[in-house]
Parts: sequence; structure tokens; C-alpha cells
Amino acid sequence: MGSPVVLGIESSCDETGAGLVRDGRLLGHAVASSMDEHACYGGVVPEIAARAHVHAVRPVVQRALEEAGLRLSDIGAVAVTTGPGLSGALQVGLAGAKGLAYSLNVPLYGVHHLAGHVAADTLEHGPLPNPSMVLIVSGGHTSLLLVRDLVRDPINHLGDTLDDAAGECFDKVARVFGLPYPGGPAIDRTARSGDPRAVPFPRPLPGSYDFSFSGLKTAAARWAESHAGAELPVADGAASLQEAVADVLTRKAVAACVEYGVGTLVVVGGVAANSRVRSLAEERCRAAGVELRVPPLRLCTDNGAMIAAVGDLLVRAGAEPAPLDVSVDPSAPLEYAALHPTARTGVAA
Repeated sequence: MGSPVVLGIESSCDETGAGLVRDGRLLGHAVASSMDEHACYGGVVPEIAARAHVHAVRPVVQRALEEAGLRLSDIGAVAVTTGPGLSGALQVGLAGAKGLAYSLNVPLYGVHHLAGHVAADTLEHGPLPNPSMVLIVSGGHTSLLLVRDLVRDPINHLGDTLDDAAGECFDKVARVFGLPYPGGPAIDRTARSGDPRAVPFPRPLPGSYDFSFSGLKTAAARWAESHAGAELPVADGAASLQEAVADVLTRKAVAACVEYGVGTLVVVGGVAANSRVRSLAEERCRAAGVELRVPPLRLCTDNGAMIAAVGDLLVRAGAEPAPLDVSVDPSAPLEYAALHPTARTGVAA
């Protein structure tokens, strides 16, 4: 008999996702986004996101089941994002996952959101080589990781963002440029008609595996201010900004592969959908003799399939389920794929 069907639930930010995975194979998944409700504010509003998750959890689980041709009774385990993310949003997903796990009498697994992004690639390309270099780039996170066995071994951070993440930089600069939210896709679209060499934006922290995009964001804002009273060449600014971000990300990731003798680079997270990040990563990996793996676009942004993928790996590895009092950790560091914080009891004196 094969492994059980694992239901994954993701609710860390503005997407509510449900996915079903068994033995490394994606059976079905569905995503509901509240992005349009946040657009007029220029960013995610936590209370709006949490309320949207309340309304979306049951429908997305049902849609995922329908796509897979399965029933609730076919689920053999439940995995859910327990951090990091927006506290209220995480709580909604965890409450839904607990209710399903307890009513079905199946084990529950708490999963680290970023480990989910790493595991998303396995649904398309199979098990991760041991070791792999992983570049996570999203709205809130930019990290360079040395990954061995994702669910058994600790994750080695070679570098992390010291301030703004790459996706956050795109969002904030897009607003300055007068582009819509979310900024990443808007920058990508606008850059297609621009010159990536038009503006000499800085490349932060050369010689380090850490990342910093706050200075780049400020440089872009100052450049836009210098055109006060004149038409802003937005396409050139977007193309130059995108080139700077892609250059920094891919240069450091490939250099780490070479230094550590790792033959596979996996690029994941929402910014992995950026066309220039993908094309420059392909170019530099080819030149360095490194295999590049990037999930399909539908698995780059937040989704339940990636959480189910981690849950499936945990089940097959014989990992212990989460305790009954599992809670959320909105600022959890990425150390292991499983994330099982427990509820705090008592009141401080």
C-alpha cells in the first residue's frame, strides 16, 4: 500500500491554498487570492487577509479535492503552514487544518513556509539532489541556502536579506514609479520595453552571500525624484532595476554553487517567476556547468501544494506529527522543514 494522501493548507499572507500530494506527486490544488482587496492600499492589510482566509479555506480544499477526484475521507494526513507569516492569517489556516485533522482522525504536521517553497520544485522535477543550493526570493524573504536532506537535516544559511527582500524592493519601487500593486509583475511587464543599461543602479554587498535591497530601493526613488517636472522614463527605470536585482541574486547564487561544489541550483519563491531572474540564472548556470531547477510559475507563488509536498516528505520519512497544542510562529527562522511551535501557557507575573 502506498503513502497516504497529504492535504496541505497555506495561509501565511494573502493567498489561501490547498494541495493534495501522495508519494511526491501532485494530485490537485487550488488557490484563492485576496490581492485585489489589498491593491488600493499598496500592500497587504493583515486584517483583510485574515478575513479572506476565513471565507476561502473550505472552498479551496473542496476545489483541490474535486480536481484530484478525491473525497475528504481519502485524506490520510494534513500539513499546514505554522510560520512565518501574518499572525492572524496563520491562525486561520491552522484552525482549519486542526479541525480537518481531528475530524478525520489523521496526523497533523506543522510546516515552515519557506521549506514549502523549496519542496515545491520536487513536485515538478523530483527529489532534490543532496546537496542542493537553494535561492529563495519572495516578497518578504531572500535567502541563499545549502540544503541536504530537506526533512532530516538542518538547513545551512549562507546568506539572508539584511533589510528589504527582493520582492519588497520591487513593490516599493513600483509605487514610486506609479506602477500598480503587486510591484513584481508590474516591473517585469514594464521592463520589456526598457533599456536595462539606462540607469547604473548599485549592486549591493559585493563579495558577500547576504543581500540588501534597501539601498537599491532608495537609489531608484532618488532617480525618480531627479525627473521631477519631466516625464519619467519608467520602462528604462524598471528594466535597470530588474537587471540590478537579477544580477545580484544570480551572481551570488552561482558563486556559492562553485565555491561549495554543488551541482544544482534551485530558485524558488514569487520572484522566481520574474523573467529576467530566470533567463540570467539560466545563462550563468550554463556557463558554470550548474543544473538550474525552477518550479513552474503556478508553484512559485504561495500555494497549498508546496505545503503538502513537505507534509508528504515528512510522512514518508517517519517524522513525528505536531503536538496537540501546536501554534503559529509568525517570525520563525528557517532551521528545519517541520515547524511545531507549542502554545504558551500561563500569564507573566
